[in-house]
Amino acid sequence: MFVRKKKNPSGKISVQVIDKSSGKYRVIHTAGSSGDKEEINTLVKTAKSWITDRQSTLELDFSNEKEQMEVMLNSITELKRVGYDLLLGSIFDKIGFNQIKDELFRDLVIARIAFPKSKLKTKDYLYRFKQVHYDEDQIYRYLDKLHDKQKELAQQISYEHTRKILNQDISVVFYDVTTLYFEIDQEDELRKTGFSKEGKHQNPQIVLGLLVSKHGYPLAYEIFEGNKFEGHTMLPVVDAFKVKYNLDKLIIVADSGLLSRANIDDLQEKSYEFILGARIKNETQAVKDKILALELNHGESAIIKKGALKLIITYSDDRARKDRYNREKGLRRLEKQIRRGKLTKSNINNRGYNKFLKL
Repeated sequence: MFVRKKKNPSGKISVQVIDKSSGKYRVIHTAGSSGDKEEINTLVKTAKSWITDRQSTLELDFSNEKEQMEVMLNSITELKRVGYDLLLGSIFDKIGFNQIKDELFRDLVIARIAFPKSKLKTKDYLYRFKQVHYDEDQIYRYLDKLHDKQKELAQQISYEHTRKILNQDISVVFYDVTTLYFEIDQEDELRKTGFSKEGKHQNPQIVLGLLVSKHGYPLAYEIFEGNKFEGHTMLPVVDAFKVKYNLDKLIIVADSGLLSRANIDDLQEKSYEFILGARIKNETQAVKDKILALELNHGESAIIKKGALKLIITYSDDRARKDRYNREKGLRRLEKQIRRGKLTKSNINNRGYNKFLKL
């Protein structure tokens, strides 16, 4: 339906409502007629109102869209972002984390995925997009509560969910560690300076060990003193996990940072099956010679026996290119410093490519 203005033989203008739903123009309503311009405009508005009432539709006036937009924006008193809560909140509940009744836990988990920033930024995010106000002290106090009183429940929920996803089969676990540093000057009984994976060796830190299943589902975690050697963190976490859930068999997969003689001896003594990453440079010269003599092509692999252990050797063209690039980049950087006279005896150490320097 639409409004039509039709000029009559008398000179007046008739305002009509026309329908074309049947394919032909048909007058279904006449609002009136007039020769006065203002009256005609009034009749047009009356006809439009008649259409609106007839169709039960809402008509928006865009005659002054800038003014209408300003009125609409000025009427907004708060803004809520609901998509994250609807999607991630549903997953949160399906896993079972809603068993932890603290609403702050839910807000922190969802915000961490949607907006992974600092605690202070998270506080601002929750206030801006959820109109929920937490002060930073409240968040820090809750994190203490989570660690002291709710950690075991959170791990139990994650474990049960993982068992369900993997059809009760948790026989292969992956273990790795990272470090988290703090912007503080003084150490305490937990936060201590040590080898930092983030390069913040001057900052006190903690060591975080994480145990996951196939496909990366989290199973357990533990925190350690910042100066603890990462190789000494694996067995305590794995042993505790195995005992807690009464598991008969576990195959442990870890990277080369966890490869130590002590760890291998403990794993064998406790009858664990394991796959640990290894570095060629740490092998004996005899083993190195055997590896280099293999002359593997891209994608090929071979096994070298090493006592009761087996070394699985693989070769990748992509990794070879990456290693070559890193070597050349490191050497170029050293050469540049040599030309500028910036290298001294203090640079002679085993850090990175400095080990190739001699004065």
